[in-house]
Amino acid sequence: MLRQYELVERVKAYDPDADEAMLNRAYVYTVQKHGTQKRASGDPYFSHPVEVAGLMTDLRLDQQTIATALLHDTVEDTLATIEDIEANFGPEIARLVDGVTKLSKIEQLPENERAAENLRKFLLAMSEDIRVLLVKLGDRLHNMRTLHFIKNEDKRRRIARETMDIYAPLAERVGMYEYMREMQALAFEQLEPEAYATITGRLAEIRSQDSGQVDAIALAIKQALAEAGLSVEVSGREKHPYSIWKKMAERHLPFDQVTDIFAFRVITESVEDCYRAMGVLHTVWQFIPGKFKDYISTPKSNGYRSLHTSLIYENSMRVEVQIRTQEMHRTNEFGLAAHWAYKQHDRPDGQVGWLRDLIEIVDASHDPDELLEHTRLAIYQDRIFAFTPKGALFQLPKGATPVDFAFAVHTDLGAQTVGAKINGRHMPLRTPLANGDVVEIIKGSEAEPQLSWLGFVVTGKARAAIRRAVRNKEREDVAELGSKLYDQIAARTPAKVGKKALREALKRLGMEEEEDLMYAIGAAQITDHEVMEALVPGSTADFEDDPDWGRHKKQALSIRGLKPGNAYTLAQCCHPVPGDRIVGLRRKGESVEVHNIQCLSLASGIDNDWLDLDWGNRSGLATGRLSVTLYDRRGTIAEMANIVARNNADVRSLDKVRIEDPFATYEIDIEVQDLAHLTRILSALRASDAVAQADRI
Repeated sequence: MLRQYELVERVKAYDPDADEAMLNRAYVYTVQKHGTQKRASGDPYFSHPVEVAGLMTDLRLDQQTIATALLHDTVEDTLATIEDIEANFGPEIARLVDGVTKLSKIEQLPENERAAENLRKFLLAMSEDIRVLLVKLGDRLHNMRTLHFIKNEDKRRRIARETMDIYAPLAERVGMYEYMREMQALAFEQLEPEAYATITGRLAEIRSQDSGQVDAIALAIKQALAEAGLSVEVSGREKHPYSIWKKMAERHLPFDQVTDIFAFRVITESVEDCYRAMGVLHTVWQFIPGKFKDYISTPKSNGYRSLHTSLIYENSMRVEVQIRTQEMHRTNEFGLAAHWAYKQHDRPDGQVGWLRDLIEIVDASHDPDELLEHTRLAIYQDRIFAFTPKGALFQLPKGATPVDFAFAVHTDLGAQTVGAKINGRHMPLRTPLANGDVVEIIKGSEAEPQLSWLGFVVTGKARAAIRRAVRNKEREDVAELGSKLYDQIAARTPAKVGKKALREALKRLGMEEEEDLMYAIGAAQITDHEVMEALVPGSTADFEDDPDWGRHKKQALSIRGLKPGNAYTLAQCCHPVPGDRIVGLRRKGESVEVHNIQCLSLASGIDNDWLDLDWGNRSGLATGRLSVTLYDRRGTIAEMANIVARNNADVRSLDKVRIEDPFATYEIDIEVQDLAHLTRILSALRASDAVAQADRI
């Protein structure tokens, strides 16, 4: 553990103007507050914040960050408060400590909810000052280094999983690859102990049989570049166990077939030398097609810059080579931390693009599972590059679609997407994008996100925005239906109901907004009886002995303008279309289920609340289902499809359900405007020589 004077000397070594007295106070404060507390290792608890502060000095961070690292656990684990921190160390350090402090353990909540809420608070604090993340990553790295002291295996695995899912990817996203690699290795050891032992054992065998092979390859690379007049530093290393295991798992390879175990790093003096070095290496050794990546001209979103290539060395050995300048190397290893060194004046504000996306996700996520899912999607790094028609570059995960691209450009653009052109060609919205694609989004002013998009989008930002839009639309439609029902309920009260009575009713029901009441009525979360009593107390007394009191004075409700799937769903048993006489079955917490009045399955809903519905004027398209028996001969299916098309309708699905020679019976779903439209199509089908029988289902 670092002693007090050693920590101060480290900071003074790179920042001679640092406030030595403040750093000493912070050191003493954390020692005093943590007192006799012990860690699982048996060490004094204050050794942990001191070691985290030491990690921050390795990154040459400013004195406020060092003090925050020293103090980061005092509020959670001691009697100290944020007010105490502010009084002793000022508002800036207090704000940083508050951001790093995890939420107190809430034993009543499930584990995923605790993790989600901790993550929510952490991301919001991180958005205000990126130093919160840097300290948190140092905190997590030191905890992982001492994880083996925890006796409870389940707890070790939980912490390791959280590290692998959240903190290692976050370290990668801010370019702190040293932290990422060590976190992954330590977490991998806990999560997959057998695989870890096997791979480290095989690496040890290779190392023992190496006979200086890594040094020999590094020397050969350096000599080849020196002969070309390039002064470089070359170092070689094994890939770490988790990286090897991940490649084995993704490509279903045994260890013996992982050919690029060794990786080499070439450090040059300039960007020009990077490209010259690459040319020399590709001349001396054969490079593997498809393995060259230029992250200098097109950096990763975390600022990572380097040239990557894979070469075939002697005896068909594959080696990976990374080429970069010294400045790139420091940024690549320590990422945003490299820009936060104490002497930097033009510091990043933390609100980089991916971080804004994370904050949008926090705001949009509906429950803990969604938050964790969307955040993991947002921070993982396998990326492709796509361009707008004007040349703006966007990085997206592999498998991303035009919808993901649209939401990456702007949330409003994603919400208005109706189509897309990829490299000038109209393509389906579910088409996966490839590296270098030019994507033009076609938008419509009346468009809105579709629930079906969740079946193919891959980015957390897109999924969160779609779910939020669908929920909002559903709430609007349910509240609109509830408003229509409210008007009927109010008409049945013995006194005229005005705004004042409504406000009083909201208070009696414990609701804040009028929309909350309308939604509760539409979703059947509250009964008509309860609403009437809230509006006019005692108004239902006359109806208590009348089993049909709830049907008095009800008129048919129009579902015009409401979207199927939100406030109501069209029953799959009878497929009602505009023009049918319809009723709705209302169940608590579910959409109203709309049935044709002649539907036989209505009998099963006898105990549910029935709504008298009508379609309203100019309703949208609906799907009608027909049973069509054709003569089983060539061309009859085409004839049936032509009849539907000639009558301005579209076939949505076609299923063969029965063959009885010489007949074949199909169930066909067609999109129609109304009952009259469906009837015309039925008549046309029955008149065809290809059709033996046609009926509506």
